[in-house]
Amino acid sequence: MKRILTIVILIVASSLASYAQESIHQFTVTSIDGSEFNFADLKGKKVMVVNTASKCGLTPQYELLEALYQEYQAENFVIVGFPANNFLWQEPGTDQEIKEFCTKNYGVSFPMMSKISVKGDDIHPIYSWLTQKSENGVMDSKVKWNFQKYLIDEDGKLVDVLSPKEKPNCEKVILWLQQ
Repeated sequence: MKRILTIVILIVASSLASYAQESIHQFTVTSIDGSEFNFADLKGKKVMVVNTASKCGLTPQYELLEALYQEYQAENFVIVGFPANNFLWQEPGTDQEIKEFCTKNYGVSFPMMSKISVKGDDIHPIYSWLTQKSENGVMDSKVKWNFQKYLIDEDGKLVDVLSPKEKPNCEKVILWLQQ
């Protein structure tokens, strides 16, 4: 009986471990233009996922994000922005209004997705994966504010989380990109 219980525990643990090993490449989301955006298309690229907002004190980070994207996109790096209205209603606009704001004010050319929720009862599945160790296999985190950054490696695995105030072009990110 003890042996059977041990085997069952090993099978369950193995199943959970393989579930947590899934990558960001399993997700398909909606772009800000309404088209399908498949993260599987990013295999082999380093990815920075960032929740954004147009009416936040950190909104000028769009400029730094775009500069980082321009500098490293040719080296298999992409930034994926997710507008979210979770923090003091700082992203009230429609997808079209957000796109126009980002393009006009910051020249954003990196992929922007449709507005989602990054926390709470209506958290989007991709943010559930990013924030729960049971899903990403690496760490738990909470989205503390707009412009929190998640670093994903070429295999779609979570590598690190940067606080909202940490600049997208900080030394940690540059060293990671140059590895």
